Amino acid sequence: MHCNSDVVGLNADEKTVDVIVDGEKSTMSYDKLLLSPGGVAVKPPFEGVELDNVNTFRGPEDTQKVLDDMKASKKAVVIGAGYIGLEVVEAFAKAGVDVRVIDMAERFLPTYLDKEFTDVLEAHAKENGVEFYGGERVQSFQGKDGKVATVVTDKQTHEADTVVLSMGVKPDAGWLADELEMTDKGFVVTDDYLQTSVKDVYAGGDATFVPYAPTEGKTSIALATMARRQGVVAAMNAMGKEMKMPEMTGTSALSLFDYKFVNTGLNATSAESYEGNVASKYVEEPLYPEFMRKPGKVMMKIYYDEDDHRILGAQLMSKEDIATAIDTLSVAIAAKWTLEDLALADFFFQPRFDRPWHYLNVLAMAALDYKLGGADKLLF
Repeated sequence: MHCNSDVVGLNADEKTVDVIVDGEKSTMSYDKLLLSPGGVAVKPPFEGVELDNVNTFRGPEDTQKVLDDMKASKKAVVIGAGYIGLEVVEAFAKAGVDVRVIDMAERFLPTYLDKEFTDVLEAHAKENGVEFYGGERVQSFQGKDGKVATVVTDKQTHEADTVVLSMGVKPDAGWLADELEMTDKGFVVTDDYLQTSVKDVYAGGDATFVPYAPTEGKTSIALATMARRQGVVAAMNAMGKEMKMPEMTGTSALSLFDYKFVNTGLNATSAESYEGNVASKYVEEPLYPEFMRKPGKVMMKIYYDEDDHRILGAQLMSKEDIATAIDTLSVAIAAKWTLEDLALADFFFQPRFDRPWHYLNVLAMAALDYKLGGADKLLF
């Protein structure tokens, strides 16, 4: 095992890789090879992007730099209102730093959650001291004595002594382009068994695509959960035990201050990738029977094929811990369940935990206009 090493070259004909260890380059041979080149943080060539205290957020070194800067920071600006950006925003706010987040999109998390949810999150973030500036494009960073002092957008100038760039990731696989088949966006092409265009060379991680259950096509899902599963599948195939990469749904979860939210499959942004008629239903429901006098509600939205009712995606959000319920919907998507299947699915009932009709049952019933099971006014 070689830790703290960089693989910088591949010779598929010779079945060797070039490795840099402690500054020295060496060549190693392989019989089977699994590559996970990963991704790198997007860092646009803005004027002033190299100023001190302008940081990306990808990996332990970036994390430590941001933590160090946070200790002395008074005004922080985070560029990008996605998952990572909002985690950073919350950390600054809880540390007592004046923090604002800028995104060219008009709302939080546009590729993860629909507007019904993000409207609530934006208001909640503001209550916790976070200022959001949507629909703004960063143009430059201006500095003083080598350190960032302001962020200039197409609409205004924001004071900042610390800036964190959280603008997504891109594949870090360019060094493989001469040996492996790649897409025009720099992703490594693999087959159903995760083998690349070269025999005995497998690939997984952020620089590859995975089978996507909602559309039955392939997509990029930059999550550690995907890479772990790809690693297992690639290893099994490398050992001669044939295994196809199963379809994934892109299930993820996050919290922002008091709210927990989860999503899987299609949403308003990605629904256009589905070749069919997509419909959706938004519902808010209490988590517990009325007679329990216990507070708690869940916001829910489900996406489905309008013609055959196959479930394609879902989002849940609550101040209560409902996160694991999204796993049920992920399995339902992968198993090609319909709304009818979910509406009458067998969930346990215990008043301290849930209702006789679980909120996921109710979500499916609502999407079916309550034509199957239950009623529009459930007794409890």
